[in-house]
Amino acid sequence: MSSIAISSILVVLSILAIIFLTAKLKANVFGALFAVSLLLAMFGTNLPLPKVMDALKTGFGNTLGGISFIIIFGAAIAVCMQKSGGALSIATHILNLAGKQNARPAMAWTGFIPGLTIFCDTGYIILSGIARSISASSKVPMPLIASILGTSLYAVHCLVPTHPGALAAATTLNANLGLLVLAGVLFAIPGLLAAYYWANWMCKGKDYAPAVAEESEQQSTANLPSFGFSLLPVVLPLVLISISTLLTTLGYTDGFATIFHFMGNPPVALLAGMLSGMWLLACNGGKKGDFSAVLEEAIIKSGPTLIITAAGGMFGAIIKETGVGGALGQALGNASIGLLVPFIIAALLKTAQGSSTVAALTSAAIIAPSLATFGLDSETGRIFAVLAIGAGSIVASHANDSYFWVVTKFSQIEMEDSLRVFTTSTIVMGMVSFACIWVASAFML
Repeated sequence: MSSIAISSILVVLSILAIIFLTAKLKANVFGALFAVSLLLAMFGTNLPLPKVMDALKTGFGNTLGGISFIIIFGAAIAVCMQKSGGALSIATHILNLAGKQNARPAMAWTGFIPGLTIFCDTGYIILSGIARSISASSKVPMPLIASILGTSLYAVHCLVPTHPGALAAATTLNANLGLLVLAGVLFAIPGLLAAYYWANWMCKGKDYAPAVAEESEQQSTANLPSFGFSLLPVVLPLVLISISTLLTTLGYTDGFATIFHFMGNPPVALLAGMLSGMWLLACNGGKKGDFSAVLEEAIIKSGPTLIITAAGGMFGAIIKETGVGGALGQALGNASIGLLVPFIIAALLKTAQGSSTVAALTSAAIIAPSLATFGLDSETGRIFAVLAIGAGSIVASHANDSYFWVVTKFSQIEMEDSLRVFTTSTIVMGMVSFACIWVASAFML
């Protein structure tokens, strides 16, 4: 048996080991990734033993360096939006503007806009009370409201690189972050629409009850910041990134444009969003000590994400050392299936082990050496490869995914109802998002 065949078997066994350790034995994700990466480096690569730890440290450090500022600043924006009431202000304004008769589409936008910078689980926890209140007042079944809000947050979480999975995949594949942010938002919309109509169809004719809002969930909106002011921390980073991307597209890279390119660099843009979030907090009851507290809470919240994501990057770096990715590209390069490979790999990993971040990281590491073989070794090709991985990492959120339990428990709905409506919606959303990505790639690659 050839060495590449042995390495391929060891890579498959390593992935299965991570799935078994994290999903079945409930082992610590970092511990599982480190142990499996170490063993794979020792027995599945040609690295000399003294170089094994160097390879692990390099993979870990390079990933951490590429994502740390964005994740920390994004977490700080989420904390500011929560403490200032900005997230609730956006939600209540959209819902009041739409009216009870349009509660369903309003809930989709309520999740989609804050979800651009707020992690899906954090966003759902913040908005779950108002979701139950809307379900109770509009008589819309709670499983439907939960699915709409859950998928609207989840779509951008998996496709937009202000979040760890898409960001880490983009870093691994060296994709243009500015263009990827805009493309991720664009392709999240058709997936969300598909999930929205699917969830409505799944609830049609079913005897699902609306929520009964508890008194503690009747949140006061009297002192919330204005809608426009609340949007600033979310929209400002996107505007800065969009301006930089537009100037690059038009060929303006020097002179005065360099200022906009600096401001449109994703970490700088997220920093601007964080500062505007602190301003929002200061204007809405914030005190001097709150600003340090915001950063401390953001660091505490983002710490586990940073460590796990970096550990995934470490595992990916070792997979690259095995040479399996290049062999995969050679084996499948003539099959004309291009983007389907990263999508399927990410979907299988996500469904099996539950973490969208780990699925995206591992998929990116596997296909990175094969980009040229698949015709994706260009700026546009790398963006589409990351988008395909992001769409795959949506499929499917179920019982081994912590976000599934956030949606289920904070909505106070039964597990089987959540599986029937929310889980199937994530499958549809991922597949439709990928279909749109695949069709667009036919015209742009």
